[in-house]
Amino acid sequence: MDFFNFSSLNNELNMALRLIVAYLLSGIIGFEREKAQRPAGLRTHILVGVGSTAFMLISTYGFDGLGTVRDPARLAAQVVTGIGFIGAGAIWRSDANVGGLTTAASIWITAAVGMMVGVGMYVMATLVTLMAWFTLRWLKPANHRRVPRVKNKRYGEPSLIRDADDPDDFN
Repeated sequence: MDFFNFSSLNNELNMALRLIVAYLLSGIIGFEREKAQRPAGLRTHILVGVGSTAFMLISTYGFDGLGTVRDPARLAAQVVTGIGFIGAGAIWRSDANVGGLTTAASIWITAAVGMMVGVGMYVMATLVTLMAWFTLRWLKPANHRRVPRVKNKRYGEPSLIRDADDPDDFN
């Protein structure tokens, strides 16, 4: 695009806004992963989201006026494939355990958010971001949920049994 063509300025500002929105929405997902101390955290998710948006912007606007037939779906499919490889690198296996699946899925959905923002689907991207954040933050496996424990005042160790002689023990 010609830098001195002021008629394309509005289009450039629109693309810049899309990159900023992708940065913010990807950051929400990445912040949750960072807070949960996962290997792919804030920076990784922001880079995946903004990168996906950039690829969609290139696919949608980058070939205007070049005499080519553009098909944004082709580049989108390549983004999905590339993110699949990154996600596969986040998954690990040892004996009977498999880990990193949620991290891989969060990277994958961050790429989808970036792609949605890249084509201007702001409301859908925001909704998907909120759904991902809620899922990552609140829908944890039952064995990871904490049972509130009250310390036994006499001995200092956690106790799940109510002390009948102590009026302050409401457990």
